[in-house]
This record gives sequence, C-alpha cells and structure tokens, in this order.
Amino acid sequence: MNHPTAVAITDADAGVLSYLDFEHGISTIDTGFERPQFAASHLIVEHGRAAFIDVGTNHSVSALLGVLAHKGLTPEAVDHVIVTHVHLDHAGGAGALMQHLPNARLVVHPRGARHMIDPTALVAGATAVYGAETVRRSYGELVPVPAARVVEAPEGHLVDLAGRALVCLDTPGHARHHLCVWDARARAFFTGDTFGLSYREFDSARGAFAIPTSTPVQFEPEAMKASIARMLGYDPQAMFLTHYSRVTDVARLAAELCEQIDAFVALAYAVGTPPDRHEKLMAGLDELFLRRARAHGCTLETARIRELLALDIELDAQGLAIWFDKHAAAA
Repeated sequence: MNHPTAVAITDADAGVLSYLDFEHGISTIDTGFERPQFAASHLIVEHGRAAFIDVGTNHSVSALLGVLAHKGLTPEAVDHVIVTHVHLDHAGGAGALMQHLPNARLVVHPRGARHMIDPTALVAGATAVYGAETVRRSYGELVPVPAARVVEAPEGHLVDLAGRALVCLDTPGHARHHLCVWDARARAFFTGDTFGLSYREFDSARGAFAIPTSTPVQFEPEAMKASIARMLGYDPQAMFLTHYSRVTDVARLAAELCEQIDAFVALAYAVGTPPDRHEKLMAGLDELFLRRARAHGCTLETARIRELLALDIELDAQGLAIWFDKHAAAA
C-alpha cells in the first residue's frame, strides 16, 4: 500500500491541523484528544461528497471543519456522520459538529441512537468512570442531535456515499452499541475500538503493535474475538483504527489481539476479587504490555511505554473488574 501524505496546516480558528491522506479518498484527522496521534476522525471523500467516521469531542469540531475547508469542501458537502459507538472520545462532538453540517445525517448503532438524541445518560456514565471535572474538561457540554437527523444502523445497514457503499456491521465486544464500517472500495474496515488500539510510537521493524481495550462497561471477550474473526472473513487489506489510523498487517494483528484478550481473561481469574484488585489488575496489564512491546521490538524507554499506556491500563483494569463481576454472577 502507498505511504500516506502527512499534512500540517495552521488554521485561524483551529490552530495547527494535522492529518494524513491515504488512497481512495480517505484521510485520518488528529482530533487533538489527550495527545497527538491518540484519537482520530476519518474523512472519506467520494465525487465531492463526504462522510466523517468518528468525530472526537466538542473540542475537535473546529479541526474537522478546518480540514474539510482545506480540502476545498463546504460543510454542505458532508452527507453522513457515522459513529462507531457512543463513547465520548468517538462521538462526544457529534451534536456540535452536526450543527455545522446542514445536509448530514448521523448514523449510529440502534443501541446508541437514544444516547445521541438525549446524551444525559451518556454523560452520567462517563462521569461515573472519569469524574465530573474530567468530563467537563475533556469533552465539554454534549449537544443533542435532533431525532429526525439520526439514522439507526442495524446489521448490514448500507450508507451510500455518492455511489460508494459503506456497510455497517454489528461488532460487539468492546461495546454492545458498536458497529464497524466496511469500505469495499478501499478493502478496509473502520474499526472504532473493536480491532484494538495501535499507537504509532510503538511501530517497529515488525510493523504495528496493537492491544485490545476492555474499557468499561461492556467488554465481552468472546464477542470481541468473534467480531475480529468476522472482519477477517472479508479479507481486508487495512484497518483504520480510531486509536490510531491505518494498520495493514491484519492477520498477524488479529491473532495477537486474540492472544491478549485471552490473557486479559486469565489475568482477571488469577486476580479474583481481593481488596486491592484494581492495583493487581493494573500491574498485570503493565507486565503483559511491556513484555509484548519488547517482543515486538519496541525500543522506547520503559517509563515512556508506561506513560503512553497509562490511561489504557487504568481503564482496562476497571473494565476487566466489571466484566469479571458480571461473569461470575452469571456463572
């Protein structure tokens, strides 16, 4: 595959905008969340019409509009805003963005649609995980999307972008309100969080390094592995991850993700439910990721690896505990 073209421009409203242009009219836009190259929105342009897949937070809106303008497109050219799931780093800015896109419809999993129309419960859930101050600082005040502009996307839903088919697949595992988008033109999936996280700082001679995510509160390991296997059945040539951008060694990464999902489960069972469970889960995840990063050929200092993965380890530990408690109760 061709190497992407990196673009960095200064916009009067949004500041420095950073994005990558790939073939087939696909661009990865850095949403500016947390740190550079941490969270992306993907823009697809076809015959002068456009679609965003995942949009970041309210703070990302000016960047998305700035890149759109830099490409010579008006807000009226955007027909679709697709969110892979309603976690706020993916969909938090959808309502605010839609206010600028008069022709766009918001495409979302049926389980997530009500949260886009009325984000009250979404904010409450995020507040329970992150705390009220972090939610206010990181995401801003969520804007509801009018119900008439929301399109529910069940299994197999087809989004028509100027004749280019984007097919939505129901892909639980990270969240039950998660969909992935198959783009046959590019032979690629837009995977949200179902195909894990792959930060470019960890790239080595072996290629990309990826880890799964068990962020609260709907991690389901067997469903996640099934969703990964299902996507592999399409013989994709690339995956576009929200965290972060394109990876191409799909079969290897899928196998490594499934190995780590199994390791997550084994860790949760090994730790059990002691008073210090969270700390033990974090320590186990830290050891797992460090070992696998070194085996991958990552040469970053240990302190830097831990810094880059600190948020993920914290949230994964929370999510694993929630999964374990639900699983144990159902057993």
